[in-house]
Amino acid sequence: MKENNVYIVLSDTGSMLTRAIQLYTKSPYNHVSISFDETLNSLYSFGRKSPRNPFIGGFVEESFYGGTFKRFKETRCLVLKLSVDDETVNILKEKVGAFVANKDDYHYDFIGLLAYLFKKRVIRQNHYYCTEFVAEVMAEADMYCWELPPHLVTPQDFTQIDNSEVVYEGLLKEFGKA
Repeated sequence: MKENNVYIVLSDTGSMLTRAIQLYTKSPYNHVSISFDETLNSLYSFGRKSPRNPFIGGFVEESFYGGTFKRFKETRCLVLKLSVDDETVNILKEKVGAFVANKDDYHYDFIGLLAYLFKKRVIRQNHYYCTEFVAEVMAEADMYCWELPPHLVTPQDFTQIDNSEVVYEGLLKEFGKA
């Protein structure tokens, strides 16, 4: 079976909202995306639909060169590479593809994010935040690495995945130049 790579990207834009999240988490990164190509031209997550408004959110296809990342030029990131087999990458792509095909049906889960602060869960259909989305997609591909439920996984938890390899850490705008 051929090995495939999946990339988990942790990031911090330095925005006011992310600084507020960091006050609680004490973590250097507060956003998580998943990608299937080493150039990271397409990343998938839940976040801002409008770079200037953090309160309009949902499922997003992100790019290092546009949208929110383009607006916040000093964004820091950590890129992790996970080697997976054909079956696993196909399941991941299928699950993410279902979100892409129905992206307008999904919304950012601000209430769920607030509930997280109290280690609670508010179940709202088609509402996710970034870590919950990536963790749930991984769970559906039998890649789940934590004893926590997906809604309690933090960006920092992704750094603890045993078979992950750090590909890059630094300013996002320098990715690919290193």
